[in-house]
Amino acid sequence: MEYYTQPVSRITKLLMGIKEKKLEVKTKYQHCEIIEFLEYGLALVLDKLVQVTEVDEYIYHEMLVHPSLITHDKPSKVLIIGGGDGCVLREVLKHPVNKVTLVDIDGELVEICKKYLTKLNMSSFEDNRVELVIMDGKDYVEISKEIYDCIVLDLTDPFGPEISKELYSYNFYKKLKRILDEKGIIVTQAGSSFYFTDVYEEVFKNISGNFKIVREYNVWIPSFGYNCCFITGSDYYDPLSLSLNEINDRINKRNIKTKFYNANTHYNILRIPVLKPSKILS
Repeated sequence: MEYYTQPVSRITKLLMGIKEKKLEVKTKYQHCEIIEFLEYGLALVLDKLVQVTEVDEYIYHEMLVHPSLITHDKPSKVLIIGGGDGCVLREVLKHPVNKVTLVDIDGELVEICKKYLTKLNMSSFEDNRVELVIMDGKDYVEISKEIYDCIVLDLTDPFGPEISKELYSYNFYKKLKRILDEKGIIVTQAGSSFYFTDVYEEVFKNISGNFKIVREYNVWIPSFGYNCCFITGSDYYDPLSLSLNEINDRINKRNIKTKFYNANTHYNILRIPVLKPSKILS
């Protein structure tokens, strides 16, 4: 059997059995593979790091999107930076949004995902509420004249490829506030607090330096082999402030259907500490 070696940390690896490799190309910005894994199904791999798999992507994408968008009482305009696979877009479109702008630097990747990942992203790019912009997220934030209610950062890991590292910086979050409504909320995935504690804490510090209300939570993603962390930032909204009844009411009124996220998940996951090692051994 052929195995794919997925890096989990600087030392730990995860071996994943391969059924079929459907595509391997180098775009202008990154190495891209579409792989069918035996236990994880259809998957997108970028620069040797698994981004999406058929069997568990819903956990990541639901938990990146819904805690923040449910916290906002009327998320009409949403910006997604990254997310070229279209799965975060799928989840955002479950809310009563008027417009979603998705900005991704890699147009080739977006076209690959439109072709190969349709059963995962549910052809979300075809929704008439969607504006697709092929551009560096940093540049878009600099020039945009739009004001957004929610901003979702679906980036490659802060400890991963160079392509996204600047989008975790203090200065980037400062610039992000210029295009965020004063009552808006942002959320980013922030890698693993367990295996890359120093990197995670730097991202948390950068967001905390720009927003009054900062919350963190994590979920285990099987195909990543680690706890994936998320951080929200706002000067107005607090995902921790909603009661179970309030969360349930908003989910029901918006008729949002999910597999993992629900009122109990939202309420409790924000009250569980993110995982960190008891000490750093190497």
